[in-house]
Amino acid sequence: MRPVIGIDFGTTNSVVTALRPDGEVVTLRHDTGEVFRSVLCFWSDPVGGAARHAAGPRAIEAYLEEPLASRLVMSMKSYLAQRSFVETRILGRRFTLEALIALFLRELLAPFGAEMTDAQVVVGRPVRFVGDRADDDFGEARLRAAFAAAGLPGLEVALEPAAAGQRFAGGIERAETVLVGDFGGGTSDFSVLRFEPGGARRSPGDSAANSRRVTALGHAGVGLAGDAFDMRIIDRVISPLLGKGGEYRVMGKPLPIPPGWYASFARWHQLPLMRGPKTLREIAEVARTADHPERLGHLIRLIEDEAGYSLYRAVSSAKAALSTEERTVLRFQHEDFAVEAPIERVDFETWIAPDLKRMEAAVEAALLDSGVPAEGVDRVFLTGGTSLVPAVRAIFARRFGEERVFGGGEFVSVAEGLALMGREAA
Repeated sequence: MRPVIGIDFGTTNSVVTALRPDGEVVTLRHDTGEVFRSVLCFWSDPVGGAARHAAGPRAIEAYLEEPLASRLVMSMKSYLAQRSFVETRILGRRFTLEALIALFLRELLAPFGAEMTDAQVVVGRPVRFVGDRADDDFGEARLRAAFAAAGLPGLEVALEPAAAGQRFAGGIERAETVLVGDFGGGTSDFSVLRFEPGGARRSPGDSAANSRRVTALGHAGVGLAGDAFDMRIIDRVISPLLGKGGEYRVMGKPLPIPPGWYASFARWHQLPLMRGPKTLREIAEVARTADHPERLGHLIRLIEDEAGYSLYRAVSSAKAALSTEERTVLRFQHEDFAVEAPIERVDFETWIAPDLKRMEAAVEAALLDSGVPAEGVDRVFLTGGTSLVPAVRAIFARRFGEERVFGGGEFVSVAEGLALMGREAA
């Protein structure tokens, strides 16, 4: 049987899996673990000034060692369907988005050369890409171009929630209709799938349980997930300490501090764009007549020092704690800017209520697209880190009943399912 590789290139994390000849799917590990952070870091070599880069955990290490002398690139997947992103310049060199992603992919796949030889490659994509004006076809075309630039021109692209459903199918013993909710860093996707036993066996080792017919009945998606929840915490807890909601004066007349700065600041993938001289000059000019100029001074330093990643870790840790605790404390410090803010889960759930409504609407859209009523869904399978948020799980418990809601493999299920889909397509 031809080797099959599944690649889940994610907004926050990426995972690579391989299908073994005996039908077992294994996650290919880097020396830093199974999950590889979807980040790049660029810096100049202090000896000779040559440009250098790293990806994944080593990129984070390089950035934390010299944050002022490096450039951290995050959330690359978030730009795929955005026609406005054409290129960026890093250390004087021009990079298209496809080139950046290709650079990351080469680092991601470098340890797996033997596994990749002559392999069939299956790559995931969201049902809906991130962005208010996202062009999904354009996003997939750029995704394919990035993989081609990384040396993988011939590949299959599959919907990520359908892949998660393949992984879940191993526990199904009869024909069932399953709603799969796949929550990533930037997108939430929902697919209604019909699993039926009796598909053709692909190898002598295949069993009836893993040889199935899978029919996609309907799907829908929305361009928000875990990163949007982080943004809500930033907006409510951090941004007011950096001047949001305050006033400055022009010829004695009070005006609100521009809220657009904080919308960008709260989105990780937009934070590097704020380092432009024009934006920093504008903030400094407003600070001169602001009621609390020190708050805008903190904002400028956080942007200039690229302290966004450290803030991201603190916010994500607080969010994760609220999945198991009723309250937590968000702690963060950069120079003289210190935060120690208690957060109640009930408040957090109020902040994310608009996002929960959009997710719930997407679930209903998936059911409508499939023609299957809620009572016709036998099981619900949730995957991705955001599925651990109690308020997210509650959407499905209310609609389908707690007894029909399952989870598991939150960070590897999509990649495992992609490899299984490759076998079925062989």
